[in-house]
Amino acid sequence: MPLPDAGTRLMVVAPHPDDETLGCAELMQAVRDAGGEVAIVLLTDGEANPWPQRWVERRWRLEAADRRRWGALRQAEMRSALQCMGLDGIRLIRFGWPDLGVTSLLLDPRGDAVAALLREIQAFAPSMVLGPDLSDRHPDHGSAHVLLRLALHACGTSAPRMLGYGLHGGGATKGGWQLTSIDMGWTLRKRAAMECYASQLRLSGGRFRRLVRRPEIYLPPSQAAIAVDGRVRLPWRPGWLARRAGLRLLARDAGGLQSWSWDRAPLARRGDGGYDLQRQDRPWSKGPCFLRLESGGGGPWIFDTWGWWCVGPGDVDV
Repeated sequence: MPLPDAGTRLMVVAPHPDDETLGCAELMQAVRDAGGEVAIVLLTDGEANPWPQRWVERRWRLEAADRRRWGALRQAEMRSALQCMGLDGIRLIRFGWPDLGVTSLLLDPRGDAVAALLREIQAFAPSMVLGPDLSDRHPDHGSAHVLLRLALHACGTSAPRMLGYGLHGGGATKGGWQLTSIDMGWTLRKRAAMECYASQLRLSGGRFRRLVRRPEIYLPPSQAAIAVDGRVRLPWRPGWLARRAGLRLLARDAGGLQSWSWDRAPLARRGDGGYDLQRQDRPWSKGPCFLRLESGGGGPWIFDTWGWWCVGPGDVDV
């Protein structure tokens, strides 16, 4: 990946404070040092972070005011981290969406989450946009990727180039692009900036410090291939218990949301035990369509079991 120049306008979509530092701190500094412009869209304040907050504040019960206070702390840490990297003068757009609520906003048929992101893209006019990779299993991260892809699709032919950064999940360090040359100062300032996030380091310091030492790899958007007969091969093989637990198949594209219970979804069982989704009027007829499985059961584990899957435009063949 060539180094940025003075004409580079980089927009970073960060679901939570610290994602910008972990995902692309070196790239942001490279753009700034080259004379380009950087903007960060911060989707949430990271206030739904109960275990570190309980540990730091020595309290079990957390009320709404406690979560707001924690979100304000994480915002302050982010400002300190940006200052540490010499990025304190960049444009920072805070949406204030609920932490762990990005998926709900994406799936809400009455919402305008895509439109909100589209307005910021059009206002800043970036030449490159970075957001979480689709393989990221944190629900806010995967859904932020979908939001960003749909907003860029709405830009039409003027859409900037998009790349993803991965923090949670197997796709985080596989393939993708890296800067052709790294200034050691960018790396050292990135590591120092991570130390500004004391709230996150108290319980998970080892994990975060390992993440911040990884090479920054920027991943191109992925999509699944569509078979000649109009079917798309799903990556999931849910077991009997999952299918019985209110499993639903969701499809989100530029036209909105479609939802089926598993037993009513337009699926065909393959001989190898997997499933193919058959072509409908929508999805994947116009632009990218994103598929997701949701089960009726909850639990303390916040990461997605299934994740998202992207189906490309209809002219993609295997």
